[in-house]
Amino acid sequence: MSLSNQEKWISPCGRVTLYCADCRDVIGSVKADAVITDPPYGISFAAQPTTGGRKRGQKRETWDDETPADVVLRLPGMTPICVVWGGNYYALPCTRGWLMWRKPDAPPSMAHGELAWTNLDQNLKVIDWSISATNAERVGHPTQKPVRVMGWTMEQAGVPDGATVFDPFMGSGSTAIACIRTGRKFIGVERDPAHYATALERIRREIESDLFLNAAESPCQPGE
Repeated sequence: MSLSNQEKWISPCGRVTLYCADCRDVIGSVKADAVITDPPYGISFAAQPTTGGRKRGQKRETWDDETPADVVLRLPGMTPICVVWGGNYYALPCTRGWLMWRKPDAPPSMAHGELAWTNLDQNLKVIDWSISATNAERVGHPTQKPVRVMGWTMEQAGVPDGATVFDPFMGSGSTAIACIRTGRKFIGVERDPAHYATALERIRREIESDLFLNAAESPCQPGE
């Protein structure tokens, strides 16, 4: 699939909008109710042959070599609800509303959990979800988040039903899948054409499945 760096796709029902672009070129025109995102952490994870999924001799990926701080630090002012996974790697305002994904089966060489910064005044919340539980949904992204974790994130952040969620670092589209399954709308941006294509295909399949399972009440009917 050939993609330009400015491709835009809107689902037939209008519930999902995707951009293959640098989020800096899109963010100014986005209107959403919540930001839920998982940006690069700047720890060169993707370049590591063992933990990053790169085989020796394979082209080195560089998307996680630096943090897009200029974008991330703008996000809390965009919407009433903001959640940034890996927010501990950024100079975001102090908060007590952290979320944590604890990985009970993480090997000793990996972190046993990940943190998400939120702009919410609430207690720390933790989800236990094994890495292996995500194996069936993997699509090749080296830092793919589980759909369950992203759905839980929206629950804990209090994202209303039917709200529009914005993810400027869409990656493999896990946040989009969680939105589709919970009846929320989604706007996502991914600048890597390969990851964008993967997310687009994954989201299209999910929408088709959603239509099939909820044909009687789904607002996204074929042909619309």
